[in-house]
Amino acid sequence: MTRYRSLASLKRDQRGCRLCVEAGYPLESLPVIAPGEGQRAYLFGQAPGIVEGEERRPWRGRAGKTLRRWLELDEDEFYATFYCASVTRCYPGHAPSGRGDRTPTPEEQRLCERWRDAELRLLRPKLIVTVGGLAARRLLGVASVTESVGRRYDFDGVLAIPLPHPSGASSWLNVPANRERVATAVRMIKDALDTLE
Repeated sequence: MTRYRSLASLKRDQRGCRLCVEAGYPLESLPVIAPGEGQRAYLFGQAPGIVEGEERRPWRGRAGKTLRRWLELDEDEFYATFYCASVTRCYPGHAPSGRGDRTPTPEEQRLCERWRDAELRLLRPKLIVTVGGLAARRLLGVASVTESVGRRYDFDGVLAIPLPHPSGASSWLNVPANRERVATAVRMIKDALDTLE
């Protein structure tokens, strides 16, 4: 694996990545790349959605709007604060059930780990926010969103705070206790952001 010295060279190679396609996985987009550099925090989701795949920019669809509303950040503040990444970097297509997006296979997830590992090494973020169960499991090893949302974790000396996925496809947020977990997590994230330099 290449040991990158800059985000610019990392992003250049990400833009042309076709590892999953070469391994036989049907993807619906080219890789989605985080805009900007110099962000203080790292946002780690599951995979781009259809809108993100079309625009090749993270968190552009309805879930992104919900996430920014939770964090009370406008679009410019959001992208200036968070380096946005995900377990896999291409839109995986619709779920076979027709509800939501297809969950990337374990092998697709493994193929994309190189990008996450290089980003974390280069960025050295002071805060990591995972979004959704898959991201929290892959990065923090937690068992479930319910177990993890509203709690703090240590990831190699970095504060990590999980959020659920803000997707309309999930019924998790219909439970009042879960909405309170989200409110607690958002307060923790805002407090952490206030202390970052």
